[in-house]
Amino acid sequence: MKTNAQLQKDVMDEIRWEPSTMAAQIGVTAANGVVTLTGMVATYAQKWSVERAAQRVEGVKGIAEEITIKPTGLHERTDTEIAEAAVSALKWHVWVPADIQATVQKGWVTLRGTADWEYQRTAALDAVCFMPGVKGVSNNIAIKPTLQPSAIKDAIEKALVRNAEIDAGKVNVTTDGGTVTLTGSVQSWSEKAEAGTAAWNAPGVNTVRNDIAVMCP
Repeated sequence: MKTNAQLQKDVMDEIRWEPSTMAAQIGVTAANGVVTLTGMVATYAQKWSVERAAQRVEGVKGIAEEITIKPTGLHERTDTEIAEAAVSALKWHVWVPADIQATVQKGWVTLRGTADWEYQRTAALDAVCFMPGVKGVSNNIAIKPTLQPSAIKDAIEKALVRNAEIDAGKVNVTTDGGTVTLTGSVQSWSEKAEAGTAAWNAPGVNTVRNDIAVMCP
């Protein structure tokens, strides 16, 4: 098992290795596998890159994210400019349903509407989250229910078994309407994310609670 100092160094090195981040502005502390990220970045995209870099490091069991977004220079935009850009981005994305709406307050974008699939909901988020001036996104797009809970559970369990990157025997699936809860344990953040993606791919799923524990070797 890594020491706190070694884990801190590895995370910092990985952030520096990621070209889309600004490592000089990010602070990292580590304690018992939990990494805390602090500092200030100019865009949501940089914050996202820092988080993903930390997740890639072996030994990271949890992340406390305390990074502040402060748009500066070319990244500064008014709420009106962000809203206009968001409407255009949503309109021009082929996977985003036509009735999705975006509102902006102090740089924070809120998405509303309905979709048939999670990939459409995710596409709307991807269309707006990396725009200049955006400080965060609340994705309130609802998924229309299409399957019974028992059918959803069966479909997800079969998908987990098919996925070579997931040890399906260590992941448990429960359903309550369109809500899916995943429990169990996996060896990495990527395996946990893969299980979450598999659950979201089932038709009719509107919420996934990914409570799978990452048990680093």
